[in-house]
Amino acid sequence: QVQLVESGGGLVQAGGSLRLSCAASGRTLSRFAMAWIRQAPGKEREIVATTRKSGSSTYYADSVKGRFTISRDIAKNTVYLHMNSLKPEDTAVYYCAAKSSDYDLQYSYWGQGTQVTVSS
Repeated sequence: QVQLVESGGGLVQAGGSLRLSCAASGRTLSRFAMAWIRQAPGKEREIVATTRKSGSSTYYADSVKGRFTISRDIAKNTVYLHMNSLKPEDTAVYYCAAKSSDYDLQYSYWGQGTQVTVSS
């Protein structure tokens, strides 16, 4: 098992930047494929960014491509989501999630979420 704790959310003006962190404990992150997933009120969950277990491949939703970057620091056992040029539509609770296999359909481990609010 792995425990995930997100931090770094907050209130930011449109055009600003934030960096979300997801600190893992219990297992090393190199054993997991990781994702940042967000949910806004009244909307479905959206997978924002993912990275494979190897860290060699990433995916971004079209809505954030070119603005967000997922990265990980194995030494710190932490995954990050760097968010630039934020828009009001980026407002959501952001969750860090992990799965043991790149080919699992579902993410088995979730953090508690961190709120990001972008004001216009």
